[in-house]
Parts: sequence; C-alpha cells; structure tokens
Amino acid sequence: MNAVMPELPEVETVKRGLEPALVGRRIARVELRRKDLRFPFPKDFARRLEGQRIDALSRRAKYILGHMESGDLLIMHLGMTGRFTVARTDGRSSNLGEMYFETGGDGPHDHVVFHLDDGTHVIYNDPRRFGMMDLGGPDHKLLHGLGVEPLGNELSADYLAARFRGKAAPMKSALLDQRIIAGLGNIYVCEALFRAKLSPKRKAGTLVRKNSHGAQLDDLVRHIRDILNEAIVAGGSTLQDYAAVDGAKGEFQQRFLAYDREGEACSDCRKPIKRIVQSGRSTFFCPSCQK
Repeated sequence: MNAVMPELPEVETVKRGLEPALVGRRIARVELRRKDLRFPFPKDFARRLEGQRIDALSRRAKYILGHMESGDLLIMHLGMTGRFTVARTDGRSSNLGEMYFETGGDGPHDHVVFHLDDGTHVIYNDPRRFGMMDLGGPDHKLLHGLGVEPLGNELSADYLAARFRGKAAPMKSALLDQRIIAGLGNIYVCEALFRAKLSPKRKAGTLVRKNSHGAQLDDLVRHIRDILNEAIVAGGSTLQDYAAVDGAKGEFQQRFLAYDREGEACSDCRKPIKRIVQSGRSTFFCPSCQK
C-alpha cells in the first residue's frame, strides 16, 4: 500500500496523546537539528518558544495547534511520516503517531526536540520531512480559508446544501474540498459515502432541492460524524506503521466497508467493491449500492 497522509482521526489521536505531556508545561529549550522540514523554520522559531508555557493544544483540520502563553500558535503538521515521542524523566517513552515507518527513535530523523521544564523531552521524528512547524496566529495563511470542522456544530445538511447548490463537481471531490469541510480525508470520505449509499461520482448539486435539502444530506452529515468519532475511539487507522500514544496500533481499518477493499464482496449486496481514480486519488465504492 502506498503511504498516505494521516487523516483527522489519526491527528486527533496524536493531539490527545500530546496533551498530558505538553499542556501547562514551559518549553525550556528548543533543539533544531536541521534548518527545515517541508519548509524552513522561522528564523526566530526557538527564541519565540523558549520560556513560554503551552496553555492548550487544539486541532484545526489536520494541524495540531499549540496555544502559547505569548499568544503565538505553534502550528504542526505530521506530513506522511511524522511522529512524536515523549521521553519522560523516569526513562519511559511513548510514541505518538508513528506514521508509516519504524524508525526506532535512534536519532538520524529526530529533527526537533522540545525540552520541557519538568525534564521531559518531546521529540519530532520525520524520515521523509513532509511535516512542518511554524508560528503565527489564527489568521496564519495555512489556516486561512478552511471550511467548517466535520465534528463541529457548523456542519449541517443546510450548510452542505448551501455549498453544494449548483455544484457540478462529483461528491468525492466536493467533500475533500478543504474550503468546505476542513480535515476530511480520502479514507473517511469513501467510508461515509458508502454508509450514505451515495456514489462518489454523483454531482454534488443533485443532492440539493430547489428550496431545501433532501434527507440524503442529513444522512451524509450523520455518517461523517459517526465514522470520524468511531475512528478516534479506535485510535485511527493503521495502514502501515501508525501507532497511538501507548504504541498501540489503530484499529479502525478492521472496520472498513469500502476503502482498500477492491474486489471484495460488498457487505450489503455481496457484489464486488470497485476502485477508480478521482483527482489522482483512489476511490473505493459499491456501484450497485451507491447511487
């Protein structure tokens, strides 16, 4: 299987795993072992973080946000192969989100180390260096223009109807548009469309009636929320070497009904699941059930 980006449940799992180690702690020192990841670090990256307390962690789309005492946001993205390891003062360590490579924490790809005031070290490891870290505020360019959070109250059938009305784009592309829904990714879109019995090829605008939305949009919103929440509880989906805070593998991939099941029998009609490519991404669906 080709490596894929971690999606919202995996990022949320890593964020929740980092919270006990980071929130309420001060960063005593930032150790940068290279000048860049996917992008160069800001010139004053370490200086702006050192001495600052981390007041909270949150997630926006697939970004983990550290809310600093100074008002800065520490913006972090795992890329394809990023992971965090917490090395504690008692010698124990926990891997927070090993994405697709077993690196063993042996150092060559440990690019950033946050030394905390209680002696804990939080280490960012990234073999491919597709991850990134930056500093900014809520108006940072990476966060600008993002759509609603799929687990938030703003996502509703009325909201999707307003965004989908007259839209000729296929359902799969519309749901992956980060300007409409932030953080929703390929795996969980495939699964949500399967549960909602909607074809990924169907034009998004056909779900909107002249003066209202149909029941199918209500179902779709419900399935999006249900799938993401179930995946978070399961610790995300392990596609190669992803692991959660305690080193446990994510389990939601065991519940896939469509994704990565090409040629297998549909759980409803028993006809084979089909794979097509849309905008360069694999789409898995049941042509018989999804209309």
